[in-house]
Amino acid sequence: MTTAQAPINSPFAMRSTAAEVIAGIDLVGKVALVTGGYSGLGLETVRALAGAGAKVFVAARRPEVAAQDLEGVAGDVTILKLDLSDRASIDAFAADLAAHTAKLDILINNAAIMACPLARDARGYESQFATNHLGHFQMTARIWPLLRAAGAGARVVSLSSIGHARGGVDLADPHFENREYDKWTAYGQA
Repeated sequence: MTTAQAPINSPFAMRSTAAEVIAGIDLVGKVALVTGGYSGLGLETVRALAGAGAKVFVAARRPEVAAQDLEGVAGDVTILKLDLSDRASIDAFAADLAAHTAKLDILINNAAIMACPLARDARGYESQFATNHLGHFQMTARIWPLLRAAGAGARVVSLSSIGHARGGVDLADPHFENREYDKWTAYGQA
């Protein structure tokens, strides 16, 4: 079953910048988390949120790289270690985040890996599916109490790419155990 998309009549388009979208919005007192918030869209998102006054946590697999990439970003930004392909890291991250804040108003699931050679996480799951999909799901579930603490206004945003157009998820073999691995097919289903 499919549902047709409907325009939301936004004044923004594909070339709108994060700064344009957030102009005039006051996020003082709000707490946000951006996974992978130190490159690409994630970095621009962190800049915009912090610039609007939010306390922003950046979940980073490589905190030392994140620190360099976030240097000069104005606002209240804290980097916390998170490896979305590692269940123990996700659990440790959730505890660390809860030690830093009592609530989370905005969660932006942005981090991803793309078109990697075949690799598997500790459970044997294909790495792109484990990181991009399952890792974010587990992390969101672990920090759900922080989102609930923020009340009805809390928001979860999960980014995606057009990669899904490469094909659907092979539910019979999502981890490429019985078929030839293709990094782009794996990315698309992740």
